[in-house]
Formats: sequence, C-alpha cells, structure tokens
Amino acid sequence: MSTKHEQILEYIEQLPIGARISVRGVARDMQVSEGTAYRAIKEAEAHGLVSAIDRIGTVRIERKQVREIERLTFEEVARIVEGTVLGGQEGLNKTLHKFVIGAMRLENITRYLDPGSLMIVGNRENVQKLSLEAGAAVLITGGFDASPEVRKLANERELPIISCSYDTFTTAAMINRAIYDRLIKKDILFVGDVAQTEGLAVLSRDATVRDYFRVVEETGHARLPVVDSNQRLVGVVTARDVAEARPEDPVELFMSSKPTTVSPQTTVASAAHRMVWEGIEMLPVVSHRKLMGVLSRQDVIKSLQFMNRQPQVGETLEDLAVRGFSSETCEQGVRVRGVVTAQLTSALGTLSTGMLTTLIEYAVRECLRRQRNVDMAIENLSFYFLKPVSIEAEISLTAQVLDFGRRFAKVEVDVSGEDGQYAKALVTTQMMER
Repeated sequence: MSTKHEQILEYIEQLPIGARISVRGVARDMQVSEGTAYRAIKEAEAHGLVSAIDRIGTVRIERKQVREIERLTFEEVARIVEGTVLGGQEGLNKTLHKFVIGAMRLENITRYLDPGSLMIVGNRENVQKLSLEAGAAVLITGGFDASPEVRKLANERELPIISCSYDTFTTAAMINRAIYDRLIKKDILFVGDVAQTEGLAVLSRDATVRDYFRVVEETGHARLPVVDSNQRLVGVVTARDVAEARPEDPVELFMSSKPTTVSPQTTVASAAHRMVWEGIEMLPVVSHRKLMGVLSRQDVIKSLQFMNRQPQVGETLEDLAVRGFSSETCEQGVRVRGVVTAQLTSALGTLSTGMLTTLIEYAVRECLRRQRNVDMAIENLSFYFLKPVSIEAEISLTAQVLDFGRRFAKVEVDVSGEDGQYAKALVTTQMMER
C-alpha cells in the first residue's frame, strides 16, 4: 500500500493544469496534517508538477519535457526579471519561443510577431495591444503599469502581461543569459534521459530462484531488481547471490536489500562513476521509492558516444578556460600550450588555482583519450608544488601516464614556462570506455 506522501503526489499529478493548490486544501482533501501536505507540495515543486507564483499562489503546471529544456516558460521569465504578473495568469505555463524588442515603428512590428513570442516594450499601449492580438505575451519594462483594457485583453487571450523595473536592454540581456544557460544544461545528460523505462526485467518479492533463472534466460540480464506489489524497489539479485541456492528458495533470502540506486535527476557521468567504482553493470532508477527504470553500462556508453557527436551549443567555464590552448602528442604523452589571459587570473594578476586545476584536468583528459580512448572522472588531485604564474605568461602542461589499471589511471602533469617549472601534480582518475 502506498504511503500518504505518495498518495498526495498522485493526487497533485491528477489535478488539471492551472489548478490552484494550497497546503490547507490538500490537508483537508487528503485528510493529512498540514506539515505532511506542505512537504509533499514542496517535493511536487522539485519535480516540476507545481510552481509558486507571486500574487497567485501555487498552481499545477505542465511538466517540462526534456526536448524543450532550452525553452523558458513565461512564468520563468517573470521570475528571472523579478517581474509582477498584471494579467493573463492562465498562460504563464506556456513556452517562450522567441522575444522581440518593440523599439520600432508600429507598422514594422507585426512582421516579427508570432504566437509564443514575447514582446519587450515600454509604456506603449498600442504595441501592447497589437502583440496580445497577435498571440504574443508582453513584458513591460521601466516599471510601467498596464491599462485595464490591456489587462482585460491579456486575460481573454490567456497571454501573460508582466511588468519589471529594469530597462529594455537589461531585461533582454537577462532573458538571453537564461536561455544560454539552458543550452549548456541541454548538453548535460541525466539518467532520466537515457534509462530504460519500458519492458523492464524485474522479479516480484515472492519470486523463487527458479523464476530468477527463467527471467535471465528470457532477457539475458543477470542483475535483476526485486519489487513489491506497489513497484517499490526492495532489492537486487545477481547470479552470484543465488549460486548455491535451491530452485524453490525465494530470492528475497539472497538479494541485496540495500542496493546502489540513482534518481532520474542524477547525471549520467555521476552514475557511470558509481558503476565503475563499485564494479556493477546495472543501476535501478528510483523516484519516491518506486522503480522507474534501469540504467545499464551499455546505456551509458551509447549516450556518451551520442553526445560526443553532437555540436556544442553552449560554453561552460571549462570551455572558456581552454579556448586559447592547443594540444599535441609528445614523447611523454600529451602537451597542452597556451597563454594566461586576464580571464584566467585572480585579483592579484596571477593564474588562479581553479583555472590551473581546470587546465590540468583538460590535459589529463586529452592524454587518456589519445592513448586509451577512454573518458575519466578525477578521484584525487595532489600538487607536489605550486608557484605563481603571471598574466600573459606562455605555459605548457605535459601529461604523462604513470600507471594504468582496469578502472583507474595515474597521470603526472608538469606545468612549465620561460621562468622554469610552475607546478607539478599527480592526478588519479576513474576510467570508462567511450
């Protein structure tokens, strides 16, 4: 039987999009304490089922699809610009496709307006009306209000009209920055994106060892999740666990009752690291204690291979740090060369420790990719010594493999320049096949 917490989450998920939710109302309808209702609503918010909106309250929203992660909803726009919703609250969960700055003549604006657009404009009521009539939401800059007529039109069209105190340029820059951050996140794979969720090979809690071998023969999977009648994960059983068991013995006696699991929000890189570190081929994917799917090592490898073929759509801090550096194969391993730019320095005008660590990690990754065609995650980084590196200094980082194991590598990195040796570090990594 599901818990009260799970029942509340199921109740919230069944509510229509746009329905208002309150702690007191949920507590009354589900006959639970307000504390229990509050915790369940907060978890629903974390999973994208509801959202708290200023002056409106908590409402049921449509869960954002992974394929639209680079898109923003109008509600998120209002939060980014610290705006106030003046009308059209019913359309806050709609997705922003593009934004238009209304600094042009009225007759030229219509060609840029499409349904799903966001018009960023000041106190120009005629532009506000024209935008709403064309199916575009409106963001009023400069702290101006909207007339009752514009508010009424926004409510009729279910298109948000938002007011913020920033100027037009600052507002557009804030929205653009948010979209850019979303593009970077799009490059990050999560377990929920790649895990197997259909046709799962599982065993019930009352299954026998005979049932285990039958499922293994049918599916080819030797590591199987064990679930109860409510699809809650209660354990994992492997061939090693039942090697000496009799066919009629229940698998519950031999399974691992506290297996390593991941959630759909766990990154694939983190899950892969756990697989390598603990030497397991499959991880159950669990949400609210229920089994949502499984992640195999083959899923991880395929997803990483797929991402390696995709074009980069956003730059991380690591991308910016290594932008001016080139790498080449040398006798020791790999050498990375470049110049210390102002963006890499601390307030004292020397190469910051964080950026140096990023460059060392980049050199190690290039070395392992070229020599073994593997990806890696750093386990430990130790400096033998460290000297300041001044701005505009030309440096080279030489990465040399000292030891290779089945799942690990030790790499030494030497950082030097015209003034001699700046740093020397030993990096221990966990590896996985690409």
